[in-house]
Amino acid sequence: MIIGCVRSGLVEAVHPVAVAAVDAAGTVVAASGDVIGREFFLRSAIKSIQAAVSQRKGAVLGLEQLAVAASSHSAFPVHVAYVEQMLLEVGLEAGHLRCPPDHPSSGDAEVLWARRGRSEPERIFHNCSGKHAAMLRACVANDWSLEYTALDHPLQEAVIEAVEDATRRPVTPTGIDGCGVPTLRSDVTGLARAFARIATDPDLAEVRTAAMRYTALTRDGERPETVIARWLPTVVKGGAMGCVGVAWTEGGMGLAAKSWTGDGAAADVAVLTLMEELGLVPSHPRSQLAGLFAPEVLGGGSPVGHLAVIER
Repeated sequence: MIIGCVRSGLVEAVHPVAVAAVDAAGTVVAASGDVIGREFFLRSAIKSIQAAVSQRKGAVLGLEQLAVAASSHSAFPVHVAYVEQMLLEVGLEAGHLRCPPDHPSSGDAEVLWARRGRSEPERIFHNCSGKHAAMLRACVANDWSLEYTALDHPLQEAVIEAVEDATRRPVTPTGIDGCGVPTLRSDVTGLARAFARIATDPDLAEVRTAAMRYTALTRDGERPETVIARWLPTVVKGGAMGCVGVAWTEGGMGLAAKSWTGDGAAADVAVLTLMEELGLVPSHPRSQLAGLFAPEVLGGGSPVGHLAVIER
């Protein structure tokens, strides 16, 4: 699938996107793109599985905490409060987090914290701090080293095993994610299979429920993945460099998209288009999601174009 950036009637850029959909059994039911088998790093798209592994290993998180653990949060006070709670309950503090110090990913949250005298980067502001706090809780429960980002750490070994099982393919060699933990590789079909597993696996029911019930905790309430989950029965999670997965919870389908330019909006357009082609987007939700099907391109602060599917 090719997504074009149309400005003032001219296609000024194109984003090749690989998309795939699988049924509950993992069988491919739809795919598009010349490089379906090309590997990429899954980045934050698999946070639900990482959080579920931490939970299985003894993190003992409540549903709200689990939603934050599976999130790429925006560091609003509600997000930070949950991460602080997750750490304090097991006798830890923000200094134990191994994600790097960062500013809040939301500009509004950054302004809010600056007004409270916290304008410098902090580990707890990192969008992955919830995932890291969950990993720390699992380490405490098992008396493991708190240096949990190491590839040979028992927790990371468990994550690799779980993601390989979900994607049905090898996920190594690994890379290093922006937050410091190992990031695993797959192709778009593997990512779709992982999300079909999120939609159907009883062992993932708790994280599935958390992500659907507390969608606002997974971002700031208005990011594309949160808006999609608000209107459709889905668990949606994006990752850096333009990958996104969707678990269709009513039928067990998994869908995924990867933009080869790394553009997240193009990936969102592609996966939504695939969902519509498969009959998964009724008319009323479609009208509410119109801005995500054709995100605006601005000129001088006003709309002068949009992203559009120019080749399926």
